[in-house]
Amino acid sequence: MNSSKWIWRVVSIVSVLATVLLLAGFVYAIKDIQNPKAAAEQSSPSATPQESTGAKSPEAKKDLKIAVIGDSLAKGTGDNSGMGFARRTVSELAKDSGRKATLLNNLGINGLTTTGLLPKLEEKGTQYVLGQADVILLSIGGNDLFQGADLATKGISGTSNPGTGTELDPKDLLKGLPKASTQLKAILERIRAINPEAWIVYVGLYNPFGDIEELKIPGNQAVASWNQSALQTINKYSSMSLVPTFDLFQHNLDKYLSSDHFHPNGDGYQQIAERIVQGIR
Repeated sequence: MNSSKWIWRVVSIVSVLATVLLLAGFVYAIKDIQNPKAAAEQSSPSATPQESTGAKSPEAKKDLKIAVIGDSLAKGTGDNSGMGFARRTVSELAKDSGRKATLLNNLGINGLTTTGLLPKLEEKGTQYVLGQADVILLSIGGNDLFQGADLATKGISGTSNPGTGTELDPKDLLKGLPKASTQLKAILERIRAINPEAWIVYVGLYNPFGDIEELKIPGNQAVASWNQSALQTINKYSSMSLVPTFDLFQHNLDKYLSSDHFHPNGDGYQQIAERIVQGIR
């Protein structure tokens, strides 16, 4: 009799323990469903964040230091006021409430090509200026494609210009494109390496000879190819942008070009500056 009672006590105790464990497991399962911490921790490694260059959007900064580098457009040639798009950009940014913009230096050089710009990026003075900037404005490539403002005086489509006796085949516009595009890629990447934190703004090309029948189509083709090549590099970085200018000048050459029929006038530079500011804002 005593043995029977002892057996039933053991069975009762085991039953109670089993019930307690079952209830504990049920409660844990409910908590896990409501707060799936373990599942979240296991899935987090697959959510790889995008690679960052360290550059911060200029929109987030109240005080901007701006550097300009490149060719005669960077310098502002053709603008009687001497402001160009560089100082006009600074002026437009200064209109923003609570924002201060400073032009550190304008390193634009008349006639500069991609070939000429590459070695200048290795100069200590150039690297110092670019390294201090929050925003770097770059204009280069027009001289590579159009041989500078002298193109208008060199004759068109096999007809010699009485003043120079030279001839020009429109197909020549496309011959130097592959090499120059490769050098532009190198320039953008070198500037990125000099200052990993700056926002780089490349000013796209327009066709200044779109009103000359023989140069309209080849010129447009060359500019489109050039800008597309630039985008292929720029799109690799979240801290680079291209400011389009082709549409600004396409049907407004008489309105926005200076008397040399190559560089923008004051109004043309103002249009470019406003585009730049739109991208920075």
